Amino acid sequence: MSDELRELYQEVILDHGKHPRNFRHPEAANREAHGNNPTCGDKLAVYLTVDPKGVIQDAAFVGRGCAISTASASMMTEMLRGKTEAEAKALFENFQHMCTSDAPGPGKAALADETERLEMLSGVRQFPMRVKCATLAWHTMMSAIKGDQAASTE
Repeated sequence: MSDELRELYQEVILDHGKHPRNFRHPEAANREAHGNNPTCGDKLAVYLTVDPKGVIQDAAFVGRGCAISTASASMMTEMLRGKTEAEAKALFENFQHMCTSDAPGPGKAALADETERLEMLSGVRQFPMRVKCATLAWHTMMSAIKGDQAASTE
């Protein structure tokens, strides 16, 4: 990771970690799941409002966790609004791959902007214990979409 990207990574993590976006429990949510990372104690709930056509109208989260976990959840909820469930799944797959592999990912051209924004969180792959922190919200979001009530990084 270049020094420039590392610095940006730190700035973004700190900003979203201290000032998380969409940190709330929306009353209109019709999908939710609770996530747990027993390794470091991160716990959160992801709330989605999905319309009948499968478009995510709102995304939010509550919980407690480290700065990486909070920042990842914050960035994720910003990106999900207006996305279909299929697009959310593609973002999850791109992000998961980005955090766990140095090889080029399956990137979807339609989601290139969002995937590029997530690139700064991919620095966690240098710290394997932190991958679970970064991906917890994403696993939880996927559980909410599938109708599962819980997700775990274990």
